[in-house]
Amino acid sequence: MRSLDWKKAPAIAAVALFAIGASWYFLGNSSDSLASGLLRANDASIVASGQQIYIETCASCHGAQLEGEDNWQSRDAEGYLPAPPHDETGHTWHHKDQLLFDLTKYGIQKFAGADYKTKMPGYEDVLSDEQIIAVLSFIKAQWPDEIRTRHDQINTATE
Repeated sequence: MRSLDWKKAPAIAAVALFAIGASWYFLGNSSDSLASGLLRANDASIVASGQQIYIETCASCHGAQLEGEDNWQSRDAEGYLPAPPHDETGHTWHHKDQLLFDLTKYGIQKFAGADYKTKMPGYEDVLSDEQIIAVLSFIKAQWPDEIRTRHDQINTATE
């Protein structure tokens, strides 16, 4: 039996820690890594859960059919943009999963600035990360295949 060469121990430990950390990250053991992967638009149970949450939480502004509010690209008299559609006619699918997750969780003002006029709240204290993923997965599941494919390409594109 060979004895351990103690000069190599730090390098072995570093490789082991890297492997453990990488597997923890890629297997989704944190809420942030959950959001960084593709949405689960092909998982029927997640989509069904997301549909229920969407109806209860989002449909009053974004529409029961994801159609958004009228004139969603023009600010109203108070300076607010109406809720955009989340169907293929809107811009939701133009954004990577992580940004969609972050905007939903933390609110638009976190990224656009506190003075940005929006009625869209952050849902950090309302929905769990898994519920946010479910809602976004439901939304994505409603898009035509071509749009879903293009969204997948956006997710895999490098900055």
